Amino acid sequence: MNASPTPAALYTVATLACACMLAIFASPGCGDFEAGADRAILNVSYDATRGFYRELNDEFARHWREKTGERIRVRMSHGGSGAQARSVMDGLPADVVTLALAGDIDAIARQSRLLPENWQGKLPHNSAPYTSTLGFLVRKGNPRDIHTWSDLAREGIQVITPNPRTSGVAQWNYLAMWGYALRRELGSDFVAKMNDPAHARDVARAQQVAREFVASVYRNVAVMDSGARSATNTFIQRGIGDVLINWENESLLGSRDLDAAGLEMIVPTVSILAEPTVAVVERTAERRGNTDLARAYLEFLYSDFAQDLAGRYYFRPVTEKALTKYAHQFPALELFTVDEVFGGWAEALRVHFRDGGTFDQIYAR
Repeated sequence: MNASPTPAALYTVATLACACMLAIFASPGCGDFEAGADRAILNVSYDATRGFYRELNDEFARHWREKTGERIRVRMSHGGSGAQARSVMDGLPADVVTLALAGDIDAIARQSRLLPENWQGKLPHNSAPYTSTLGFLVRKGNPRDIHTWSDLAREGIQVITPNPRTSGVAQWNYLAMWGYALRRELGSDFVAKMNDPAHARDVARAQQVAREFVASVYRNVAVMDSGARSATNTFIQRGIGDVLINWENESLLGSRDLDAAGLEMIVPTVSILAEPTVAVVERTAERRGNTDLARAYLEFLYSDFAQDLAGRYYFRPVTEKALTKYAHQFPALELFTVDEVFGGWAEALRVHFRDGGTFDQIYAR
């Protein structure tokens, strides 16, 4: 695989690409057809998928042309997952969304009615064609001795994590901290205890401890960027912070360059299973005459090619064949899910990320 561009270069390219895309959609007759495509779809995605979709889109275009004779293009928009969802609700004409968390697609379904609320049952594995978790980037030699989530709350540690209001990975980061604190208080069987009325008093106490722990981590946050890519730029290019919380796949993908950059990666042994999800934006795709193409594109994510590509980009594949092939590159971790610990995304959003929710309360300064 060719060496990846630097985060700063990727961020600059992404900014220019978004500007160009807006110009294309505002100016009929330019863009796709001038480039020789018969049809185009827009995939609105999150920060950490840039390289993966760059390769996947080329292969899907070849696959579609061999199958149908039609020449197509897939255009991309990248950014913080929450901000991307709001852009779609505000009119960005996405045919498909491939976002960092199901809650963002739920918001599009609920608030804009651009797709049905049962969207998650339309594709295998609850419409999550790959998974990931979280890792820590630290300075070379790990001079601050950071290994677990609890280390992020130590006095004097500077943490870099994006804003949960705009970033999908930031919400995963927040929930991972919270779940870790619950596990630390309740023990390895904490999920079972949380669903057992006999442990209600212990769970209530653990929830308060988790709230205090997460608040202590956010008191250490030095910069809160809008998305994962800009947070990476803050940590690597600007040299701010002792630790960056980021996607496992992003850290592993860049691991070959970490030594030269004066960095190393730590993966906490207890964390959350991140399940990025995908969906056809049905009303938009239908209006643009792209329903068949949009559906085929997302179904292609479960193909042997796409699952193997996911493994090569250090996402955790969902098919047994690819997962077995790439299992060696992923640390063995204890992973809990949003459903197990937070009652699903709707409940997590209601409690933690709504206006005036727990995040707003603990981050008020």
